[in-house]
Amino acid sequence: MTGPGRLGDLLDIELPIIQGPFGGGLSSVALTSAVSRAGGLGSYGAHMKTPRAITELVAELRRATDRAFAVNLWVPQPGEEHRPDPRELARHVERLRPYYDELGVAPPEPAELGPRPRFADQLDALLAAAPPAISLVMGPPPSRAVVEARRRGIILIGTATTVDEAVALEEAGADAVVASGSDAGGHRGSFLRPVRESLVGTFSLVPQIVDAVSVPVVAAGGVADARGVAAAFALGADAVQVGTGFLATRESAAAAPHRYALADPSARHTVLTRLFSGRPARGIVNELVTELAAHEDAVPPYPVQNALMRPVRAAAVEQGRAERLNLWSGQAAALAQHGVTAADYLATLADGLPGGLPDGLPDGLPDGRPVGA
Repeated sequence: MTGPGRLGDLLDIELPIIQGPFGGGLSSVALTSAVSRAGGLGSYGAHMKTPRAITELVAELRRATDRAFAVNLWVPQPGEEHRPDPRELARHVERLRPYYDELGVAPPEPAELGPRPRFADQLDALLAAAPPAISLVMGPPPSRAVVEARRRGIILIGTATTVDEAVALEEAGADAVVASGSDAGGHRGSFLRPVRESLVGTFSLVPQIVDAVSVPVVAAGGVADARGVAAAFALGADAVQVGTGFLATRESAAAAPHRYALADPSARHTVLTRLFSGRPARGIVNELVTELAAHEDAVPPYPVQNALMRPVRAAAVEQGRAERLNLWSGQAAALAQHGVTAADYLATLADGLPGGLPDGLPDGLPDGRPVGA
């Protein structure tokens, strides 16, 4: 039997399987802690949280599990500090007016389009809270964060969508690199070149990054069952990161219409879209995406578009309107198991690890059954 591998040694986890972090309210303490307690690495997307909320989140996660977990932040992108003038803003609002009217909501006030919590402040709060691991998307860790993380014993995980990004992350001081193939759901993490020039499939990306860096490599994108796990390790990965599959488990914070969409045959059809947040993200094609497809390049960047769409998303959840909701999903949604617990799903993924289940696995799942049963 194999051991947990290099990433497991860094984080003291039994299973080299990471639950992908979810933003936009899809993460939950219940999911993060359930994965960690069952031997993997649970993750929580905190990019919209204030520094104070991040401090409270890490404390809550520590109460929920005594095992390793990761908290994820987004690195700001150039151009996202731009705020539209009143005339420009009016054009963006009018584009969405039919949806505001249809759902019975008002567009956000200009003051609501202001800057989100500052990344530097979020990062300072997270470093001070000292979770076992910090993961970043859309850029390398700042040098000061690397110094402080090493002082505090925090593992830094970066996300790469190309080989060049992986090399840049290692050079910046990341302890591990997630190789995020274009199959992956949710927001793309490209930062050296535009997303359209960085769409490398998982099977092409992982072995090239394995050859290019010396730190542990985590395969992400299109991994949703034991076969995907086995394939990732065959490509040389040290671990896998699974997003959509965990989004379908009981403990995730995905709303009912999102869950139904993941289980529907329509989940076979996904697209990269800026329409919901202003940053390219992969989700299931629905009516809103189709109706506004011609405006992909016209919508403002994150966080303005994200704020403009917030009332639409909230009302779509409340009214059960999947056709108006951002249905983030990877290209392997059809392989997910719906309605199962995170621990049960993790156990099925572990069946794909090379050589069988690793030594040191907990004796059983939280309900007492053997892992893998």
